[in-house]
Amino acid sequence: SNRGENQTISDGFILVGFSYLNELQILLFLLLLVIYLLTLMGNLLVILLVKLNPSLHSPMYFFLVNLSFLEICYTSSVVPQLLVHLLVEEKTISIAGCAAQMYVFTITGLTECCLLAAMAYDRYVAICRPLHYTTLMSGRVCTELAGASWIIGILVEVAKITWLFSLPFCGSHRIHHFFCDIPPVMKKACTDTTKMKIVGFTVSVLFILSPFLLIILSYVCILSTILKLPSAEGRHKAFSTCSSHLMVVTLFYGTALITYLVPKSESTVETDQMISLVNTIVAPVLNPLIYTLRNKEVKGALRITVEK
Repeated sequence: SNRGENQTISDGFILVGFSYLNELQILLFLLLLVIYLLTLMGNLLVILLVKLNPSLHSPMYFFLVNLSFLEICYTSSVVPQLLVHLLVEEKTISIAGCAAQMYVFTITGLTECCLLAAMAYDRYVAICRPLHYTTLMSGRVCTELAGASWIIGILVEVAKITWLFSLPFCGSHRIHHFFCDIPPVMKKACTDTTKMKIVGFTVSVLFILSPFLLIILSYVCILSTILKLPSAEGRHKAFSTCSSHLMVVTLFYGTALITYLVPKSESTVETDQMISLVNTIVAPVLNPLIYTLRNKEVKGALRITVEK
């Protein structure tokens, strides 16, 4: 309604989401419910397998457990709410609910960027400096790398999201998205958000692109080392320990870069939502699959656990 256009918003937002799909929302609900349950089961299975099998108590799997936990939080911050909204007419979310969703989503997303860089470093040490692997990747170093990833995620995003929600919101309650993502919520602020956009962009460059560059650098070193290996079998074996991580990085960064760096004028609300859906739902369900199907050690551990 126009009469509410310049009122401040204090009672929450309406997430328009996939309302335009009308009756198809039920189909989307069923599809997403299946994917979500598979995501939870797949990632919990990875965590359980690593915990139960001493053969998997190595840095690579320590990071993988962190990654699986992050994926569960990341997808759970968005999907359950979306599932409810696909079934009900009133797609409302309170300001506090919106903030909570954004905290979890952004913290886990940023932590994952840093963790993927830590995992790339682990692969780099394993392949380029194998003799120093046990000292360079000791339990303490792994804990510090994972801890640093979490601390960066929490500090940066708590500061950013708290700032955003300290602003007054006004205008229409309607958000053309299926969850409280930063860009659509920022549009609802009544004040000038230029400073915040600059800070947001700086954060993205520092904490999203820097880890990405570190990952690329690690892989340049890894590839040059692999190519120097004398036997084809050795090359294949070395590369297969990295391929899972490479696929996960491609999936995560591919969707994230498209979501946040593609100029908004080029895209429609529908395509934005579809890309976000891939980012929040498809990537988390594929990671456990990538790691279990492409990995002899994990498959072996799964077999042992099932036999037990």
